[in-house]
Amino acid sequence: MSERETYTVEIAGLTRHFPLFEVAPGVRIAIFNMLGDTYIVKAAAAVLAEKLKDIEAGVLVTAEAKSIPLIYEMSVLMGLPYIVLRKSYKSYMGDAISAETVSITTGKSQTLYLDEKDIALISSHPVILIDDVISTGSTLQGMEKVIMAARGKVAQVAAVFTEGSADWSHVIALGNLPVFIDQP
Repeated sequence: MSERETYTVEIAGLTRHFPLFEVAPGVRIAIFNMLGDTYIVKAAAAVLAEKLKDIEAGVLVTAEAKSIPLIYEMSVLMGLPYIVLRKSYKSYMGDAISAETVSITTGKSQTLYLDEKDIALISSHPVILIDDVISTGSTLQGMEKVIMAARGKVAQVAAVFTEGSADWSHVIALGNLPVFIDQP
């Protein structure tokens, strides 16, 4: 088995080597998976929390699953509750609010669900959306739709990384990952 090519980044004072995976013919991305990397989670959460300290917000919101440890740590540091938008409906979620999205890593349509119990935390409150990587913006748009449907307001968007050459100037991020296009 050959060794997978990687892309090296420095984030929040730590160096990591992200494996490159093909997500479409001739298109590769560096995969950032913070699950299990406590050092990256804690360091990135601390830097993001500092960058967001002056944003008025009542709650932090993310989509399931890779950014759950990040939002938990940010919640502790910022003294704000957090909500995880689920990717599958459970009966205990009651009259949930939902929105559809397509993830670059799965390439499939997914639905984000806001548990009925969490609607009051969002309704008429400023929200900070948190993600690990914002690539196409599809998940972000799905999260924004859910927040609007719950009568909340997005105060800020933050991520560890943005990806690609889109205009991500409205996102507080710690870095940008390139998209690798193979030349014929």
